Order: sequence, then structure tokens, then C-alpha cells
Amino acid sequence: MNRRTFLLASAAPLLVAETFTRPAAGAALQQPASIKPPRLRAGDTVGLVAPASATFQQVELDIARESLEALGLKVKTGRHIMDRHGPLGGQDSDRAADINRFFADDSVKAVLPTRGGWGTSRLLPLLDYDVIRHNPKILMGYSDITALLNGIHARTGLVTFHGPNAGGRWDEYSVGLVKRVLFDAEAVTFDNPKGTNDRNVLTQIENRIRTITPGTATGRLLGGNLTVLTAILGSPYVPDFTGAILFLEDVDEDWYRVDRMMTSLKLAGILGKVRGVIFGTCSECGPGEGFASFTPEEIFADHLAPLRVPAWHGAMIGHAQPQWTLPVGAMVTIDATLGTVTMAEGAVT
Repeated sequence: MNRRTFLLASAAPLLVAETFTRPAAGAALQQPASIKPPRLRAGDTVGLVAPASATFQQVELDIARESLEALGLKVKTGRHIMDRHGPLGGQDSDRAADINRFFADDSVKAVLPTRGGWGTSRLLPLLDYDVIRHNPKILMGYSDITALLNGIHARTGLVTFHGPNAGGRWDEYSVGLVKRVLFDAEAVTFDNPKGTNDRNVLTQIENRIRTITPGTATGRLLGGNLTVLTAILGSPYVPDFTGAILFLEDVDEDWYRVDRMMTSLKLAGILGKVRGVIFGTCSECGPGEGFASFTPEEIFADHLAPLRVPAWHGAMIGHAQPQWTLPVGAMVTIDATLGTVTMAEGAVT
């Protein structure tokens, strides 16, 4: 079952537990000051949670735990991590309680989801943002976890991390970046690996970049999964994108849907605010049914080229490939000609 099926199957009213005073019509939410979490060290304890889709088999949890233990970490599991409510990893209140509990637990240094799927945005009104703000910790994930990364950053200023889920891909390249960013506090320059392979020894065919608009730009790095980001537009859990560097990725979407979502970002005023755009990959995305389809190049030409800000696509951000560990809310400089993202400083203390 793909993410779109989850969205349709799980559309139900949110349980609202948070007290939040909405700003007057037309007023913008004030972005909190940035907060860095402490770095990870060997022997630290991390908390495993299931904020999105259910963990259906114990073996999934075993693999996630063993992967983190191989990094020298200890693991605590949420009380409700093996729960199920429809396709979700338990009731909204229980999944949110696991997150709140781990942020309040002084022995836990990072909070990691087992997987994405669907359901994270249902938790946003149920999180204790005061507890999170006063107990900054590493939070990392991708795909549906985009809602958590951006919602928590928008409400607390905590720098979060778009990288592997605990039960996701832990290849050598991705593990190396996790260590450099989260353990070593390195100000990393991210770029796609160069080189040929057995399929073509003459030129690079994998991890290629394609510049849309050349140039460099500096700003706060914000974004994630395109579908999830557009689904929370208009809520108090979207950061201020003024002067930001926007990064996007998606999976299993027809290209006309990508065009529709890019149009939503444009109509919401987000595209007009940013200083640069990185589009990673759109795995398993195709033309869909019908007489004709947009190509990716046409969509980028329609929505990104007119912005006249540095932009490129093909960055190693997305599903089904090695991943960068990107600091959401941190300052970076991009070079759209080289396809690089350079952190201004370490994103952990």
C-alpha cells in the first residue's frame, strides 16, 4: 500500500489537544530562534517511535534496533511502537505520547521513527512543544516524517534532520553522513558521488544533477516530501520560508500530481519567498494514464525557472537511494551549477 492509499484510507478528524491561539487573518507566525540539539556519542540512548504507518512485523523493529546498536547506540522503544489503528502505528494520542515521553526523558538523546507512510501530521496538535523546546534532541527521518520535522521546527526552532528512518536504508554512504553530521558536528558539503560504474564506463548515469538556474544562494534549509509539505499548508506547523532554501522530494506520484503540488506551493506564496530550490528525486514517478503528460523538465521550467533563483534537480534526497542527512532549519549555501549544499556550521552542539 503506497502513501496515497494511506492518505485516502486514513482521512479522519484530528484529536486536538494543544492550546494554540491563531494569529489574526493575514498575520504571519513568528519563527522561533534556532535551537541546536546536542550531538550523539557512542553509548547514548535513542528512542524509537512509530508516528506514521504501523510496524507490522517484529522483524522490522529488530532490524531498526540492530542498525542503531551497530552505530554504538542503546535503544529504547516507545510503549506503543507495535500498536495498530487501521494503517497507523496506534491511536494518535498514543503515538504522540511516545514522542512527548522521549523528549521529556533525560536519558534519551535522539528520537527516531521506525518508518514513514502516513499519519504523522495527525500528531502535530498533540505534541508538547514546551517540553520539546526545553529538551532539544536529535529528531531524524524522511518521507511522511516531513510533517514532524517542519512542524517541530516551526513551533520550537529546533533544528531537525531529514535523513534515514531507523528502519530504513543504512548503506555505507548514508551511515557515513549520519556520523559526520550527528556525531562529529561537521559542517558538511553535500554533493553527489562522481564516477562511472559497470553499466557505463564512459560517463556517469546515476546520481546525475541537472541545473535549472545557475548560481549560489544562502538561507535556512527547509522542506522535505512534497506531498506531505503541501498537505500541511495553511496550518501553524509550516515554517516561515522567507529567504529559505527549499528542498523537495517525492515517491510514487504521477507527474501531473507533482505539477499540482508545485502549483499549491506557488499559490501559497512559498515559491515566491525562497532564495533557492533543490529538487532531489521522485522515485517511481511516471506519466500516469492519459493522452499526454508533463515531463519533469517541463514542470521545473514552469515553476522553478521563472523564480530566477539558483535551482537544480537530481540531488541525493529522496526514496530508494543513499541519502544526505540534511539539517532542517540550519543555514546553508547552495551552488546550483555544482549541485552542492554547504552547511554554515555544525548543526549539533
